[in-house]
Amino acid sequence: MSLKAKLMDDLKSAMKNKDDVRKSVITLLRAGIKQYEVDNRVELDDEGVMDIISKQLKQRKDSLEEFNKAGREDLISETEAEIQVLMEYLPAQLSEEEIEAIVVDTIKEIGASSIKDMGKVMSALMPKVKGRADGKIVNELVKKNLQ
Repeated sequence: MSLKAKLMDDLKSAMKNKDDVRKSVITLLRAGIKQYEVDNRVELDDEGVMDIISKQLKQRKDSLEEFNKAGREDLISETEAEIQVLMEYLPAQLSEEEIEAIVVDTIKEIGASSIKDMGKVMSALMPKVKGRADGKIVNELVKKNLQ
């Protein structure tokens, strides 16, 4: 079953179970997918759908950070629930140790020695961890290992 079909099935079950958070998150996801497909005149495969989900997840995490700074408890709990729903559609996330191991291997593969090589390392590394790691964490680990 494709990811788009799974989203549709989950939307139907969320509507039947009156799960408003799941329903709203899936509806927004499906709208984002449809918008991308219409704008670019393409049919997204599972990888493209995962990219959309990853972007939505990043937006929620950024918002969560801002809500924490502002002390908005009502929005924090709602956003955390949305993040949980989005995480269900992505592959299992890598731990920081697993990411660091991949970073070190990639640095050795490329032969990077200084922070000037960061672009090369990131371009080789991101396809390996796509959808399974937060780019911000990957970036920090690459900087740490290139110094």
